[in-house]
Amino acid sequence: MGLTTDLAFPEYWNNRYDAATDPENPSHEWFRSFEELRMFLEKELPGPSLRPRVLHLGCGDSTLSADLANLNYDNQLSVDFSANVIEKMQHRYPLLEWRVEDVRNLHVEDCSIDVAIDKGTMDAMFHGSQWDPPTEVRDNIRRYVDEVARVLRPAGKWLYITYRQPHFIKMHLKREGVWDLKVEHLNNQGGTLEYFAYIMNKRVATKDSPRM
Repeated sequence: MGLTTDLAFPEYWNNRYDAATDPENPSHEWFRSFEELRMFLEKELPGPSLRPRVLHLGCGDSTLSADLANLNYDNQLSVDFSANVIEKMQHRYPLLEWRVEDVRNLHVEDCSIDVAIDKGTMDAMFHGSQWDPPTEVRDNIRRYVDEVARVLRPAGKWLYITYRQPHFIKMHLKREGVWDLKVEHLNNQGGTLEYFAYIMNKRVATKDSPRM
């Protein structure tokens, strides 16, 4: 396998997290730090007093779960398919909930999540042409997106942060009748890359709504 295809497998990430130079501190904060995303998250997240169930998809060793816990979000689940990083994060933040999970096959109840957050996880599934991705890429992303749609509550939302342009991404995220999709351009803040937030608001089911 080449490097870009390796990213879709836990073995790559187990090795990468094991190679971190400082095991007590995070080493991978993909696609913006918490402080850079704070205004966006405060706008999109329900207030902590409502105790929303927040699912971090492919959490890695990001501090995002802990940062939100510091704002009194006390009902979070952080998942990653790297058992090594989950073990590290359980040690680092023992009061938070961590679980080894593959986002393409989540052991999470239907309609149980208020907010799902992805900060780079789906990007690891991409390789090859963005205009015409290989069948493997399309299949992995389809399974992942369908799983997020399944676990979100009606009126729940999925926040996906990436540098990937809308003309490459929207076709993978659209689910007719399941959610409404909007795109927000995140401020550049002096970096070389533009970042986008894709916000999927799940519709409240009606008798004619498609089943996931």
